[in-house]
Amino acid sequence: MARSARAQEEIRRFLDTGAVQVAELDLDGDEAVLRPGPGSPPVTHGEVFALVRRGGRPVGTLLGRVPEGADPKAVLADRARAECGPAVLGGPGEPPFTTVVVATRERAGQLARALDSLLAQDHPRFEIVVVDNAPLTDETRELVERKYAERVRYVCEPVPGLAAAHNAGLDAVRGEVVAFTDDDVVADPRWLTELTAPFAADAGLGCSTGLILPARLTTPAQVLLESHGGFAKGFTPRTYDPARPPGDEPLFPFTAGRFGSGANMAFRTAVLRSVGGFDPATGAGTAARGGDDLYGFVRVLSQGHRLHYTPYALVWHHHRETWRDLETQAYGYGAGLTAYLTAVLVNRPALLPAFLARLPRGLAHARTLTAVRETDAADGTGTGTGTGTPGDHDQRTHPWPRRLSRLQRRGMVYGPVGYLRARYALRAAVRENTAQRAKTAQGTKTAQRENTAQGAR
Repeated sequence: MARSARAQEEIRRFLDTGAVQVAELDLDGDEAVLRPGPGSPPVTHGEVFALVRRGGRPVGTLLGRVPEGADPKAVLADRARAECGPAVLGGPGEPPFTTVVVATRERAGQLARALDSLLAQDHPRFEIVVVDNAPLTDETRELVERKYAERVRYVCEPVPGLAAAHNAGLDAVRGEVVAFTDDDVVADPRWLTELTAPFAADAGLGCSTGLILPARLTTPAQVLLESHGGFAKGFTPRTYDPARPPGDEPLFPFTAGRFGSGANMAFRTAVLRSVGGFDPATGAGTAARGGDDLYGFVRVLSQGHRLHYTPYALVWHHHRETWRDLETQAYGYGAGLTAYLTAVLVNRPALLPAFLARLPRGLAHARTLTAVRETDAADGTGTGTGTGTPGDHDQRTHPWPRRLSRLQRRGMVYGPVGYLRARYALRAAVRENTAQRAKTAQGTKTAQRENTAQGAR
């Protein structure tokens, strides 16, 4: 098929993707409670992506079709009891004092939604810091001061980039543990307790990550992204220990994307500070496009600290909505992956031999990660190799259009260049901010001298 015709076919299939309802189903013995996902309307007939809980804790997801006229709760509960895991015994334990850092830029509406969910956490002792990254307006500061002044601290970071913003938040942290999330999430009320309690139980734990599920699946782009695996890493808790590298992870610790994502992560504050925080030349908002969270995971692991993934710490993420958004995201994923690897090797050259030893397998993994996968098509253009649906978490059998595959691979090629460009831009920004602060300080001193002289006269 000619390239243009293939592209047209991909777009047609994309536009034919229907919306999927998002719901939560809580099972308690023979009882079941069905409720819509955050911001979603009540569940009705049609396709439903449901998070299944037992005793309030997430144990799985399912994708089911509710026939017209049927009771959605009964249909989904029958499926869930047959397919999803058992109840999880025991509570999360007592969590340490925690600071939550939320970096944002010119998205006050989304930020307010996220902050409302964070202030509803059941964690016994925590604080929230909002970092306003390279703001163009006063909208974020005014929101925090007007609506959250006594409950949220405001920090302004003029240097653009998510990692720079996270580092500014890290400087302001008072808690033993620092948790990071994004301004486009809704946090489950138990999120912070579940994410941070493992630090109290394991003195060698340096980092924890949690479960990320879609808040809505209303557009083809949102459905395709979640069918590609989304941000979720499954429903089995797992601890990664550098003293005992996992046998099923031959690229450990360089496949950092398997550990979690930046919208749902926490670090022991002293550990993150000891490795220098995040590399400010990585992350969204820089030429590197991403990779700041992956950099943090690898740096902590390479210092000998453990990392724990828990599916019980849940945030609902508002996925991007358009095909153009997906193109940007695919390119950014590829760029962020190789940018963070470049950052790790630049900042920790001692890891180079281990990286080179894993490079052949790493290249094979990259090919698999970005492989084109098409669903069966009535006109015979599909390969029949992908049947992915929302809920196929961390799998590589789902559809992934050729256009997005190419962009992801181009991003991987660009990543090291983007990182070096970001380092250069960062140095220039720091120089400019230093000069501006010096100019402001000089102006203040001049004004003070003039006021003193006038007073003497």
